[in-house]
Amino acid sequence: MVLSAKPSQPAFRIDPTDWYVGMKNSQLQLMVYGPNIADATFTVDYEGVRVEDVVKPGSPNYLIIYLDIAAAKAGEMTLNFKLGKKTYKQKYLLKNRDMAGSQRKGFSNADVLYMLMPDRFASAKIDADLDSKSKAKVQSQSQRLVNRSEPSLRHGGNLEGIRQHLDYFTNLGVTALWFTPVLENNSTDSGNQSTYHGYATTDYYRVDPLFGTNEQYRQLTDEAHAKGLKIVMDMIFNHCGFDHPWVADMPSKDWFNKPEWLASPADSDKYLQTSYKLTPVLDPYASTIDLQETTEGWFVPSMPDLNQRNPHVMRYLIQNSFWWIETVGIDGIRMDTYPYAFKEGMAQWMKELLDEYPNFNVVGETWVTEPAYTAAWQKDYAKDPTNRVEERKILGNPQTIVNSYLPTVMDFAFYDRVNAAKNEETDAWWNGLNRIYNSLVYDYLYPNPSSVMAFIDNHDTDRFLGEGKDTLALKQALSLLLTIKRIPQIYYGTEILMNGTKQVTDGNVRKDFPGGWQGDTKNAFTQEGMTQAEKSTFRWLSKLLHWRQNNDVITKGIQTHWCPVDGVYVVRRSYNGKSVLTILNGTSKEATFQAKRYAEAVPAGTVAKEVTSGRKYNISENFKLSPRQSLVLEYQ
Repeated sequence: MVLSAKPSQPAFRIDPTDWYVGMKNSQLQLMVYGPNIADATFTVDYEGVRVEDVVKPGSPNYLIIYLDIAAAKAGEMTLNFKLGKKTYKQKYLLKNRDMAGSQRKGFSNADVLYMLMPDRFASAKIDADLDSKSKAKVQSQSQRLVNRSEPSLRHGGNLEGIRQHLDYFTNLGVTALWFTPVLENNSTDSGNQSTYHGYATTDYYRVDPLFGTNEQYRQLTDEAHAKGLKIVMDMIFNHCGFDHPWVADMPSKDWFNKPEWLASPADSDKYLQTSYKLTPVLDPYASTIDLQETTEGWFVPSMPDLNQRNPHVMRYLIQNSFWWIETVGIDGIRMDTYPYAFKEGMAQWMKELLDEYPNFNVVGETWVTEPAYTAAWQKDYAKDPTNRVEERKILGNPQTIVNSYLPTVMDFAFYDRVNAAKNEETDAWWNGLNRIYNSLVYDYLYPNPSSVMAFIDNHDTDRFLGEGKDTLALKQALSLLLTIKRIPQIYYGTEILMNGTKQVTDGNVRKDFPGGWQGDTKNAFTQEGMTQAEKSTFRWLSKLLHWRQNNDVITKGIQTHWCPVDGVYVVRRSYNGKSVLTILNGTSKEATFQAKRYAEAVPAGTVAKEVTSGRKYNISENFKLSPRQSLVLEYQ
């Protein structure tokens, strides 16, 4: 919110732009930014609103106000700022919520998340809802930033383009959409450097104008909900963009980690980049310097590292997540670079969020490929992996273990093993499909294995297909992904065999979805626009996805698996007398399903149906599996 500018009145910005009554936490932080606002005397006269504190964080241009609105009702209150002899008034809306926090339902293992990049999925005209000033800015930015011939620059996809293709997702059979960040990234792009990916936020309360408006984001979410699709919002608490106003004018000296570099960016000795090593955060033997490099180092020079130890920073971020839940109606959050941030601050956020929204869900990016590491980040993990709480207190290191309250973690172990297995023969206990078996055996470490998000690729990895089109390996990976005890995530374009590697640039694994732009010669949103191979894969995956919807065997069933023998790996899910067998031949030669080995799960005379083809199999007798064959069989 910006105070209306008059000749005698400076322009002040207030975050959040408005707020909601009826929250369990009745505290409201207002961050006011404007010329010499720290010199202002603040008052508010609105029934049920009480001023708790007025903080001058350091910069003369910031004022942080804490209000208690427990007794307030929805309406328009007046904020008064007295500067010298003049008093400036600003109207501020308190709104009623659409629903109670407990009514908001997050994503779960009953969903399949479809992850996409708004800049690379589809483009449509978006300026109809913009005022003339914003429209001119968008047109200028488009001319300056959009270049589809450059893999690392913006390509012009937007939220309206996604909205116009919602039926594509329902036809495919996914149930939730995870977009990479949609907030403003007003960067000064140059060369092959760009923030088209969205991870360098410059305004936490505004959708990037090249993607659309806040209102268009809400419209997209509402229409997605009407079609049975959930929306997951990508957020970043670890860092912001270099062009955020906080960088040019820091609210306080400790707003960022290592802020001294901002004063002299040419001095490399004052810059600390993260080591990208996440293990020190949980390592019981970690040195203080290793921990500091991980959590206080900047991700890259263009993304200043926010200091979550600063309570005003953390309150700002916590409120921002609540605001998007209430304002747009998102169904979940994916938190980027989760272990890089101060974990006590992140735990505070998660606890407050779940107190307000007990049925909501958040997945954190925890990029270490060992189950023991990932499990320690999940809510209610019992053991203190550092085992050095007292020692760390003596050393003055506050990074002690706490309950993260994080419901869902990302299964990088599964990603790692399945991508290794696709290139191997399953002929020894350590290789091929044994890698996946040997990873899943550690599910006892997770407080809730059903709330772990598994995937075979995403925007930060090579695509599963690499530079090839191995549909047998892809079907094996997807068959397993969609039937094990996990929340599955699929990367956009997998269903039409999109491939690519990061060898030259990340842009090669973030290519445009064909048909998303006017004038595209190929339109893969239609069956007519797909090749025969693409059409076959799409139809196969769509059958599997639709079959998975509302399937209690998959979402609630007990999981059993057998050590791979002779290259064959079998996973069973069972619930209320129904069962599903996922059978994979992890070799490039013919193999045999040895029925006797699985007799405990297969009564004599059992005939099962393969869910994508409808073919019947007598699984109480031996049968042949073709090279790299995958079967998903259901039976009672």
